[in-house]
Amino acid sequence: MLELIQLIGFASKIYSVLILARVVLSWAGPTADNALTRFIHSATEPVLGPVRSILPNMGGLDLSPIVVLIGLQVLEELAIRALAGLAM
Repeated sequence: MLELIQLIGFASKIYSVLILARVVLSWAGPTADNALTRFIHSATEPVLGPVRSILPNMGGLDLSPIVVLIGLQVLEELAIRALAGLAM
């Protein structure tokens, strides 16, 4: 059970890093033909896109990464608590 909890935590941290990398890349404005940029975009857009479509237009300010990071932390905590409850 401990290994599964650690795996969930690790996966959450990796996805958080991908989202933060996407935010930094959006500031730098890299070209889309970079393989790393394409990977980060393809890994994060399936989650960020739907959240972005729900949020109101903030005049060019994209708050979807913040919402997704908070949601990811909440889901991680709920999953860990549920698994810890099963272990008892």
